[in-house]
Amino acid sequence: MYIGLDLGTSGLKGIVIDDAQTICAEATAPLRVNRPQAGWSEQAPQDWRAGAEAVFSSLATQTDLSAVRAIGLSGQMHGATLLDAQDKVLRPCILWNDTRAAAEAEEMDRNPIFRRRTGNIVFPGFTAPKLAWVRRWEPEIFAKVAKVLLPKDYLRLWLSSEHVAEMSDAAGTSWLDVGARAWSDDLLAATGLQCAQMPHLVEGSEVSGMLRRDLAARFGMRGDVVIAGGGGDNAASAIGVGVVRGGDAFVSLGTSGVLFAASDSYQPDPASAVHSFCHAVPKTWHQMGVILAASDALSWFGRVLGAAPADMTSGLGPLQAPSSTLFLPYLGGERTPHNDAVIRASFLNLDHSTDHIAMTRAVMEGVTYAVRDSFDALTSTGTKIERLLAVGGGSKSDYWVQAIATILGLPIELPVAGDFGGAFGAARLAMMATGAKVSDVAYAPKIARVIEPVPGLTDEFMAGLSAYRAAYQALKGLGGSAAG
Repeated sequence: MYIGLDLGTSGLKGIVIDDAQTICAEATAPLRVNRPQAGWSEQAPQDWRAGAEAVFSSLATQTDLSAVRAIGLSGQMHGATLLDAQDKVLRPCILWNDTRAAAEAEEMDRNPIFRRRTGNIVFPGFTAPKLAWVRRWEPEIFAKVAKVLLPKDYLRLWLSSEHVAEMSDAAGTSWLDVGARAWSDDLLAATGLQCAQMPHLVEGSEVSGMLRRDLAARFGMRGDVVIAGGGGDNAASAIGVGVVRGGDAFVSLGTSGVLFAASDSYQPDPASAVHSFCHAVPKTWHQMGVILAASDALSWFGRVLGAAPADMTSGLGPLQAPSSTLFLPYLGGERTPHNDAVIRASFLNLDHSTDHIAMTRAVMEGVTYAVRDSFDALTSTGTKIERLLAVGGGSKSDYWVQAIATILGLPIELPVAGDFGGAFGAARLAMMATGAKVSDVAYAPKIARVIEPVPGLTDEFMAGLSAYRAAYQALKGLGGSAAG
């Protein structure tokens, strides 16, 4: 058997699969995000470890873990977990959706070496500008930093006592030479760091260490369980849905939104705000368009209404042309294609007839337009998307998926019911770490249904897209408080 752990923002999930990739057990532990100031987002790494202990304990009560051969890790990307020389956590982890380092990111991005080596804009959410912020505003902490780990790699340290990262997660730090798949001494020096403060790098399908014997004994596992490199959450999810070859892609409507396309070559275009990262398997890369608030935008509106998102979307009926009501889903800024940490969400064109249904549809349409923005950014680099799957909580809404299919002009495949997320992909990477081939493990799931575009609504959605883009241009100069 094989364990996959996925350290998300709102919870840590663990699954156990067997050789046939049947899920034998699963467990989750909730996590809380702390927001001590506007634009800040933090978690205590100690909470991740407590969550992992709870998940392992639950899995061990559901099934005999003595057959486990390997553990794979997936997790939220970009977080800055700072440790001293004794591996003590120096401060709360600054998370992926924290925008405090916008000024530092802008300053670093003006240095052409960053885009040239990493193939990406230096986004405020990436790890390197967070360290630049700590260096500027918390120098006493920066002086004690002995190791910088990404969130899932802090769990790896607990599991194996090893400081290790893998390529897909490391690509989101602004310290990795993404084409060479190696840390860049020049980029590290530009933020006052050295390679010795970075974890050792492996591929996601390689062995990164061994499970500590005391943990193996505690949870009923063998003494020779290996820990796979694993992957950043989106790369691991791609492994989970079999998106590992050029032309394959998926759209994820989770807390954030992602349009993810696998690539057999490295083809960066930083100016498009597309993320060009290493994939979690060797000699493969991927591109992503990232929307910071996808289903999170619907969840936010549900909290405003006091309603569950599923109830809000269940009675929408067949897909309709967008109304004049617009929603820009920039609750915490936006990445692709704007790289704008200041812009905030807005409703536009409200009138006396606007009701909660119209506003719900507007929220979903706003995210739909954002997906099209990412699609145009990816395809402008030469990336071809020939096959598209939908995953994530938002994909349970046929209305939403059909809106996206319509604006992209592509059919969207929905997998059969099952878990194809980061934990499942991490478990598949654990299988590879024991010798299984990528092609034998990371195959596409069975497809339950295909959602087709509605050609008769294409023009209306494209007109809505034009209005959406014009609204961003009109609002972006007003600043966060005025645009909110």
